[in-house]
Amino acid sequence: RYRVLSRRVQDQQGDLATQIEEAATGIRVLKALGRGRQAAARHATQANQVYRTQVEKAGLLGSFWALLDLIPNAVICVILILGTIAVSRHALSLGGMIAFITLALQLVWPVEALGYLIASAQEAVTAAQRVLEILDTAPQIAAPGAAAASRHKHHSSFVRRGHLEFRHVSFSYPGATDPVLRDIVLDLPPGKTVALTGATGSGKSTLLHLVPRLLEVSSGAVLLDGTDIRSMPLTRLRSAVGCAFEDTTLFSLSVRENVTLGAPDATDDQIESALTVAQARFAYDLPWSLETRIGEQGIALSGGQRQRIALARAILAGPEVLVLDDPLSALDVYTEARVTRALHEILGSSTALVVAHRPSTVALADLVALLSDGVIAATGTHRELLASCPEYAELMSSWEVTA
Repeated sequence: RYRVLSRRVQDQQGDLATQIEEAATGIRVLKALGRGRQAAARHATQANQVYRTQVEKAGLLGSFWALLDLIPNAVICVILILGTIAVSRHALSLGGMIAFITLALQLVWPVEALGYLIASAQEAVTAAQRVLEILDTAPQIAAPGAAAASRHKHHSSFVRRGHLEFRHVSFSYPGATDPVLRDIVLDLPPGKTVALTGATGSGKSTLLHLVPRLLEVSSGAVLLDGTDIRSMPLTRLRSAVGCAFEDTTLFSLSVRENVTLGAPDATDDQIESALTVAQARFAYDLPWSLETRIGEQGIALSGGQRQRIALARAILAGPEVLVLDDPLSALDVYTEARVTRALHEILGSSTALVVAHRPSTVALADLVALLSDGVIAATGTHRELLASCPEYAELMSSWEVTA
C-alpha cells in the first residue's frame, strides 16, 4: 500500500511541477488573456490533490511505525509479567530477568528502525521505477550495427559529400491509417538548394525530419552520398546534417553556448561570421554581449531574435546538408531581405533543403518542389512553376497577399 501511495505522490508532484513551469513560462499569455485566477485555481486543485495523498501516505506510515513501536513494548510488558511469575516461583533469578529485559530493550530501536528503512526503501523503489521506465524504453531510431557502420565508412570515402536523395519515400505516424508522405522522389546534388513549398499540413516539416532521422521512413530510403542513412552512425549523420526549425528551441545558457552547441570548438571569428549571416549581431549589444544568459527557451529574446540565433547555430555547425524549416517566418521583410542575401552566399557551399512560404525565400533555391497532400506535385524553378503550375501560382499569390 505504501509503495502505491509513494508512486502516486511522485506522479502528482511531477504533474504539479509541470503546471507551475508552464504557468511561469507562459505568464505573459496568462496575463494578456486575464486567466490568472483560473491558473491559480488549477494549481490549488492539483496542490490539494498532492496534499491529500501525502496525508494518506503519512497516516499509513504513522500506523506502521506505531505498530512497530507497539510490538516490542508489548513484548517487554509480557516479559515483566512472566518474569515476575518465574522469579516468585524461583524458576528464574532476579538478575537473570533484569539481564533479559536489558537485552530486549537493546533490540527495541533496531526493530523500530525497520519502519524507517522499509519506508525509505519503498520510496526509492518507486522513484527508481520512474527513471527506469525511461531508461528501459527501446529507441525508435535504432543505431546501425558495427558491420553496417564499417560498410558506410568504406563507401563514403569514394563519394562526394552532401548528395541527398529521397528514393520512393513514404511515411506514416504509428497508428495512423493514411500516410503523411507517399512515394517521395527528390534528388539534391551537392551544393544545390531545393525549396520545399506547399499548403499547411502537406507534410513539409515531416519530410525534413526524416533527414536527420528524427523520424524514420516507413518505406523507401533517404540516401546521403549514396548510403542509406539508416546504416550510418547517428553521430556521423547528425554532424553532417544541420537543422534550424520553425519552432525554435534555445536553452537557458549564454548566447555563445547556444550558438556553439553544434560546434563547441568554434573560434570567435567563426561565431561572429555565423551571427552576421543570420543577422544576429544584436547579441553583441546585450548587457554581457555573447555571455548574456537568455533564459529558459530564450525568453529574454523576441521571436525573431530567437529564430536568428537558431539559424546562426545551424550555420556555425558547417554541415554538409542544411535543413531549414521556414527559418525566416518570424522576421520582418527588411531583416528577411538581409538574411536572404547572406544565406544565398552560405548555401552555395552546402546542400540545402528549405521549407519556404514566402516568395523571397523560394527565390534562394535552385529548384522548387511543390508538396501537395503528401506527394511531390511538381518540380522546377520558381519561374517555371509560376508559368506551368496553377496550384503553385495560386499559393505564391496568396502568400504575397498575406504578407
